[in-house]
Amino acid sequence: MRIVILGTGAGGGVPQWNCGCRNCDAARAGRIPAMSQSGIAVSANGRDWALVNASPDLRQQLAVTPALRPEGLRGSPICSVLVTNGDIDHVAGLLTLREGQGFDLFATPAIHAVLAANPILSALNPQLVLRRAVTLDTRFELAPGLGATLFAVPGKVPLYLEGDEVRTDLVGEQTVGVELTAKGRRVFYIPGCASVPDWLRARISGADALLFDGTLWTDDEMLRAGLGAKTGRRMGHVPVSGPGGSLEALRDLDLGARIYVHLNNSNPLVDPASPERAEAQAAGWQVGHDGMEIVP
Repeated sequence: MRIVILGTGAGGGVPQWNCGCRNCDAARAGRIPAMSQSGIAVSANGRDWALVNASPDLRQQLAVTPALRPEGLRGSPICSVLVTNGDIDHVAGLLTLREGQGFDLFATPAIHAVLAANPILSALNPQLVLRRAVTLDTRFELAPGLGATLFAVPGKVPLYLEGDEVRTDLVGEQTVGVELTAKGRRVFYIPGCASVPDWLRARISGADALLFDGTLWTDDEMLRAGLGAKTGRRMGHVPVSGPGGSLEALRDLDLGARIYVHLNNSNPLVDPASPERAEAQAAGWQVGHDGMEIVP
């Protein structure tokens, strides 16, 4: 199995277009690496590739990833796309893939319903892009030799579907994690997760690699920095640090590589020189970066 992290940033990336925070200014100046928006590519044979999530930055991500470049005059090694929720930073890139290329589009029925309700996505030719509904906890072939199983994780509906009452602890088809399997290796990709209950710990225990939601370092960091009015948990993301944070919840778990992905521009983990990055590394975690390759 070969995994390429196409984008490591949360919605807006780093730098975010309208943000002058410390991290965004540092990224513009080249003092820290920029981060495009969240997504990975996976292959079991190095020829046939699946995308997991399609960010608004997908066009540029494909352009800088040699394994995903076109074959011949027209063509692509991308055979499928899987989306883990309906968030804009995970589905807007589907519009980049409207250029008459066939692939399978996998999602839960609930996520497919969200996509079907958006008429702009009808630009994906239904004769070429086959929308395949996936049942939770049922293994399917995502690409040749690459198995995938979707499972519910705590989360919420996308921001644009929120009503008057917002639940951030929903466990169902609206937010899923992905278990990827090939040649005896097992990897979990969970870019959005609101909490880490014991049943989730048990499920991912023993994995060869975990790519996990690292959106915010502290639950209230956006409020303290003056960058927003919501906590991480209100947005459906468990913080990295603090009581109940992922660093604590996953500390003693039997895992191979541990990699944080989906980092917000406010997160000090974005800065390689920050004490928070050093703390996470001391606990055995890596912080993903655009173009990072993982061979578990």
